[in-house]
Amino acid sequence: MIYDVVILGSGPAGYTAALYASRANLSVLLLEGIEVGGQLMITTDVENYPGFPDGIMGPELMQKFKEQVERFGTECRFGSATSVDFTSSPFAITVDEQEVVKGRGVIIATGAQARWLGLESETRLKGYGVSACATCDGFFFKDKEIAVVGGGDSAMEEANFLTKFASKVTVIHRRDKLRASKIMQDRALANPKIEFLWNHSVTEVLTETGREVVGLKVENTQSGEESTIALEGLFLAIGHDPTTQIFRGIIDLDESGYIVPEDHTMTNIPGVFAAGDCVDHRYRQAVTAAGLGCQAALDLERWLEDQEHAG
Repeated sequence: MIYDVVILGSGPAGYTAALYASRANLSVLLLEGIEVGGQLMITTDVENYPGFPDGIMGPELMQKFKEQVERFGTECRFGSATSVDFTSSPFAITVDEQEVVKGRGVIIATGAQARWLGLESETRLKGYGVSACATCDGFFFKDKEIAVVGGGDSAMEEANFLTKFASKVTVIHRRDKLRASKIMQDRALANPKIEFLWNHSVTEVLTETGREVVGLKVENTQSGEESTIALEGLFLAIGHDPTTQIFRGIIDLDESGYIVPEDHTMTNIPGVFAAGDCVDHRYRQAVTAAGLGCQAALDLERWLEDQEHAG
């Protein structure tokens, strides 16, 4: 079977694209990827997605997305694209290095992954005091002491933003100098609620019940001396990696690996579109990803109509 559209990714961008495409009476296959539901599956309370005045758990929100697209006929299938052939339409996508599926059009919504420290305690406490999104989770840390790990512009931006809620923000940086631009450094250094812990790295996130952060174990990167800090939250701001590796040399990417659209959401290959965090390295919000998914589906629908008229 050749689908009208194959969507790669099951976050807000992928599901919204599927919703619009399936409601346009297109046959839609959505490949859910390794992390079904995307980054919201490791988010506890989501309070900034419109339509949920009391908030909603991340996994529950993504389940509602899935139920909605399936209602309109989208076929959701567990599996990841491991290689693609975009030389001509219908495009061929190999799933888990085995099955090949084909689509007249493709929407790439593979997202991006926050970089983590790789600690077992950090992984266990994601969504329970450990976060990689200040905009998403800062509200939950009112009047609490928290830490931000990182030394670039994003870390300084996150630290400044978090002072709107937290009583104190400690920036932990493994060097004695920041990589951030001077203006971002100046803002952070001038903020009375921000303190800096230089030449230190986090070695463990401390908890008592397994459902909250009570402190950090840190190590001096020069002396190796270990110490502990009492606080109630940890934010990682050490960058994101877009999930676009299989498109290298095929789709136009920037130096960081994000997809660079050529015409609205269309990539350099006509018929292949992109949406969500694999494109957007600035906002990275569920609502903006959903908006891009909508745009990609509408662009693809019009492109398919143009192909039919041209034929």
